Amino acid sequence: MSVRIRLRRMGATKRPFYRVVVADQRSPRDGRFIENIGKYHPLEDPSLIEIDEERALHWLRVGAQPSNTVRVLMTKIGIWDKFTADRPERPAKARGAGKGAEKDAQASAKAAS
Repeated sequence: MSVRIRLRRMGATKRPFYRVVVADQRSPRDGRFIENIGKYHPLEDPSLIEIDEERALHWLRVGAQPSNTVRVLMTKIGIWDKFTADRPERPAKARGAGKGAEKDAQASAKAAS
């Protein structure tokens, strides 16, 4: 089961607010979810962003993938930075850089010697 952290739209017509939920990727946008971990009110001034840091980090560590919007929200309040600081660096090959990156690295090593 692929788990995603994403927004669930709620509120009235033209007056949206969102809940940050952990859900199966195959579930509909406003459908079934596993856990509610926060809320986002974009129409308030300034926008209200509340995400339970402990639960968000837990889900990220066990492999949940945030949507692009949720990743931006997590970056604004500092959760994403804490998550990336905890992760060990992976080599370029493990990141999926592909054979092109390996050939470039070998070519630059030969040119340097």
